[in-house]
Amino acid sequence: MTSEPRRCVCPGSYDPVTNGHVDIIERAAGLFDEVVVAVLHNQAKQGTFSVDERLELLKQSLAHLDNVRIAAWADRLVVDVCREVGARSMVKGLRGGTDFAYELPMAHMNRHLTGVETLFLSSAPDLQHVSSSLIKEVVRFGGDVSGLVPDVVLTALEERMR
Repeated sequence: MTSEPRRCVCPGSYDPVTNGHVDIIERAAGLFDEVVVAVLHNQAKQGTFSVDERLELLKQSLAHLDNVRIAAWADRLVVDVCREVGARSMVKGLRGGTDFAYELPMAHMNRHLTGVETLFLSSAPDLQHVSSSLIKEVVRFGGDVSGLVPDVVLTALEERMR
């Protein structure tokens, strides 16, 4: 008799993926048999990177993890993605109290809707200040974000933003 694999979803827009994202996904990969990195996007909004570009940057940034699957979903509730892939939980990173205040009501709603549990992992202290939007702003004005994003993302950002 085999048991069902322990699977979680790590949702986000990943526009672009940062080392903070990579850290949370790596840690989730150590806790679960499979991690589904779900690139969620609103088709009405245009990001800095196309969905295909985000998927490729994630693929390259997470290539060292053998239990991670990456896919995109548009205009869907994350709990529907969890149901589709057979995940009973999602993992989200928290940088601080503001993230917690934002994420907690969504976690309660997701559990109410489908029973999906949300697990919060605290960000690594040296990455708590990192967000995709801040990274893009710093690069746009010529700042150095090396060490805060994977090298492949740094190259793509510099080409796109400068």
